[in-house]
Amino acid sequence: MEWIQQLVNGISLGSIYALIALGYTMVYGIIKLINFAHGDVFMLGAFIGFYAISRWEIGFFPALIISMLLCAIIGVIIERVAYKRLRSATRIAALITAIGVSLLIEYTVIFFRGASPEAYPEVLPKTSVDIFGVSISSISILILAVTIVLMILLQFIVHKTKIGKAMRAVSLDPDAARLMGINVDNTISATFAIGSALAGAAGVIFGVYYTRIEPLMGVLPGLKAFIAAVLGGIGSIPGAMVGGLLLGVVETVVSALGYSLWRDAAAFVILILILILKPSGIFGKNTREKV
Repeated sequence: MEWIQQLVNGISLGSIYALIALGYTMVYGIIKLINFAHGDVFMLGAFIGFYAISRWEIGFFPALIISMLLCAIIGVIIERVAYKRLRSATRIAALITAIGVSLLIEYTVIFFRGASPEAYPEVLPKTSVDIFGVSISSISILILAVTIVLMILLQFIVHKTKIGKAMRAVSLDPDAARLMGINVDNTISATFAIGSALAGAAGVIFGVYYTRIEPLMGVLPGLKAFIAAVLGGIGSIPGAMVGGLLLGVVETVVSALGYSLWRDAAAFVILILILILKPSGIFGKNTREKV
């Protein structure tokens, strides 16, 4: 029954990738921008949660909410300061700006607090639950439950709320949406806020699960979340969820088979294969662009 434990571990890891990937795919779906600073918002979320727990001595859920709120504000600031002026610029200009914002966030954090890692405080009890005769960490189950709730909440926002309808309209045709009275600027900012809030939640979950955070921790998970978004079909919210979960399970299986040194490489092999075999991703649709 060891495979059940490995599956749960893979899904727990994949749920973190999925939460980060949702921010990538939402932003790309609306303004066709790969926001490579998104992984660093994930890092900021982990540190916000860390300081909230260690300095203010609050619990996991209050720290999660605070991190999500502050990361949402940070996401809006990044969009308004760095990306808003580049809407009509070339994609390469926006991409270079995103990389610049990423480096700025990383080394600003290093400047103010140093590059040393921090040990996340034990905010959740370490107990185990027996499922089908297999002992599974209660933290893994809680992380999975929180992730599912956040994903359901996101689906509700996108499909049942006014801002969600505006986001879908802007994604299809920004000019037509503007003519219909939709405030495109506010809709884009709301998209960044929601995506950044999910990244902040992923940061807190990552810290609690892996108990170690540092200023450059967003680089690799950010890249893997981007791979998960591409795997699922970038621009597709269900695709980001499925892509993240699949990537987490694949990495866990690779480690369980004794190839732990190839764990990170497996994600990039998947990226190469998906770009060769199905560039649109699992849930994506092939589209032609006029040149």
